[in-house]
This record gives sequence, structure tokens and C-alpha cells, in this order.
Amino acid sequence: QEQLVESGGGSVQAGGSLRLSCAASGRTVSNYVKAWFRQAPGKEREVVAAISWTGGTTRYADSVKGRFTISRDNAKNTVALQMNSLKPEDTAVYYCAADMNQRMVVHTTIRSYDYWGQGTQVTVSS
Repeated sequence: QEQLVESGGGSVQAGGSLRLSCAASGRTVSNYVKAWFRQAPGKEREVVAAISWTGGTTRYADSVKGRFTISRDNAKNTVALQMNSLKPEDTAVYYCAADMNQRMVVHTTIRSYDYWGQGTQVTVSS
């Protein structure tokens, strides 16, 4: 059964760093566009970053450009999100997602993504 499992969340002070990882099980989920979304309390889920199957195309939310980096290791079926210079407004539950319709075209809308992980909490204190 296809599954996405996030890890690496936690609590950190502003200015600190965290690295999230998403492990994909099931061959079909592994070979497609992946993204990280986040949802803060009382807010809508929003895209953070997305990456094509080859890793050659990446897209970022304006709020995280220059601070976050998305990458993937297809041999290990993992996608990572390196988060640096964290701010309190980065506090949210972070979700890994897969777009089962695309390998190369990277979308940033929620409706484009078919499989979701359970999420991992990131808390940034000031």
C-alpha cells in the first residue's frame, strides 16, 4: 500500500534549523512530483515547496525562498525539506504530498496532490 511518512519535526528557537524527511513506500508513489505543504492553526493549508521527479524543477512559496530547500533521493524514496532561519510564522503542521498525475510538471495547488502523509509538527518560538 502506498504511504508517505514524515519525520524530523520538533521545536526550535527563531533563527534555528530543522530538516524534515518524507519516506515513500510503494513504488507508484515514489516516482512522481512531491511537495511539502503546511497548515497553521486557523489557516488554510498552503504549499511550501515542490519538486519534480528528477529534481530538476523546484518551486517555493515566496515566504520561504532563500530559507528552505527541497530535495529528493529517488534511490532511497525520500524527499527532504531543509529549513533554515526559521521564524515563528513557520509554525505549522507540515505535510508531504505526492502528485500521482505528474513526474515533471510541478503544481502548487492542493487539488493537484493525491497522496498525503499524516503530518509532522514544527514549532518555532521567538
